[in-house]
Amino acid sequence: MTKLLFITQKVDKDSDVLGVYHRWIEELAKRVEKINVICLYRGRVELPGNVRVFSLGKEKLVKMDRRRLPYGLARIIYILRFWKYVWRLRKDYDKVFVHMNPEYVVLAAKFWKLWGKKIFFWYNHPLGGLKARIAIMFSKVVFYTSPSAFAARYKKARQMPVGIDAEMFRRIPDIQKKKNSILYIGRISPIKYLDVLIDAALMLDGENIDFTLTIAGAPGKKGEYEYQERIKKQAEPLTRKGKIIFIDSVSNYKIPAIYNAYEISVNLTPLGSFDKTIIEAMACESLIVTSNNAVAEVLPQSLCFREKDVSDLARALTGALQLSDEEKRNYGSQFRAYVIGKHDLDTLVTKLIKMLG
Repeated sequence: MTKLLFITQKVDKDSDVLGVYHRWIEELAKRVEKINVICLYRGRVELPGNVRVFSLGKEKLVKMDRRRLPYGLARIIYILRFWKYVWRLRKDYDKVFVHMNPEYVVLAAKFWKLWGKKIFFWYNHPLGGLKARIAIMFSKVVFYTSPSAFAARYKKARQMPVGIDAEMFRRIPDIQKKKNSILYIGRISPIKYLDVLIDAALMLDGENIDFTLTIAGAPGKKGEYEYQERIKKQAEPLTRKGKIIFIDSVSNYKIPAIYNAYEISVNLTPLGSFDKTIIEAMACESLIVTSNNAVAEVLPQSLCFREKDVSDLARALTGALQLSDEEKRNYGSQFRAYVIGKHDLDTLVTKLIKMLG
């Protein structure tokens, strides 16, 4: 059986955005002999006995005063620790799976090639710089989910399911969806275009349309805190009315309850990415309003809008709000069937194991 080296940014069951990859490792562990995980940040981990997690130590720097250690020095420490684990574990893995971060392939590809380790690279991003191109060059296979992803152009690329646990993300009958409620859930970042969403909400309010919008999430980087303050100021006219509410991020495994409390989930992630929150919301039988073409085969045109187009987003949200309860339920059932058929975690892991050989 396969002995796998799995490299990812964070392993933390409590993470709002990256907690899903803890589930990936759990499921992969059932189908391989063992997994050694190298991550930049280790949080709460509850994994099977055939999984070991090695952190590069970012969680320790987060707890201490960062001013004690310059960013450049921290990066050097991370790189040296990474090379140490790659070398120390070299006899304990035969294949390498690098998730999203091309720099790890760039740093270690020559060693892995010398030792005969096959490299598999997951890269689902609209842009691809020099590091991504080098990482793809050294990889046996590159995986992506969005048809507009940078990696999709390569012959060695394979489109994959998003990998959502449909048993966890499902309709919860005991939770009542609030009428005319809209949800954004995810990172607070300029790349998520929340300023466009708030402008659309202001437009809806100007037309006296009944709705509430909840923005759930938190910044992940220093510069994103400034963006958070900017959009909160932008939203003040509606927060005073109680029509926009900001709440903090929650652990990934707690998010299904949030989806279940809202009728509509909105996603503004640009083409080339395939934000997992789209599939999570669909699995919970919520309506989706998005500019992303990755779900065009199942999403009616009325629920799609042109990227960064405030007026078109307002039009799509208005249409979703005006659907009857029966229409909302029917769409919800169709969306869940689509997720189970194409993007369930079991489907993803089965395909990954087949590709890994």
